[in-house]
Amino acid sequence: MRSTWMAVALGSAVAALAACTATVKEQVVVQRPAPPVVRAPPALIVETVPAAPAAGYTWVAGHWVWRDVKWVWVPGHWRAGYVRPMPPLVAEQVTLAPPGAAYWVPGHWKFEGNDWVWVPGHWHH
Repeated sequence: MRSTWMAVALGSAVAALAACTATVKEQVVVQRPAPPVVRAPPALIVETVPAAPAAGYTWVAGHWVWRDVKWVWVPGHWRAGYVRPMPPLVAEQVTLAPPGAAYWVPGHWKFEGNDWVWVPGHWHH
């Protein structure tokens, strides 16, 4: 009799526990950072290269440069002496955006003095 009573009690306890259990699903929200807002330069402007003013001049191609808060076109021009061609773009990694509304200005080449100078990409507010 005692074993029957234990079996009934154990069965009742298991049934009670089963009724109390519930599956809890944890909601996980994954937020990916928004892609950066990039202020890429406009398309290159096609220029007609005029005749060189004299022998020994090199054509410096027109190009976009970032000034203050916008892209500005620097027209192509002749330069006395040898000028190396504009180098290829440098592959850059966009860094984490600073707090607030900011946009990424990609790195670019600008002609300064008598050579090309790399302007690294940067965040701008």
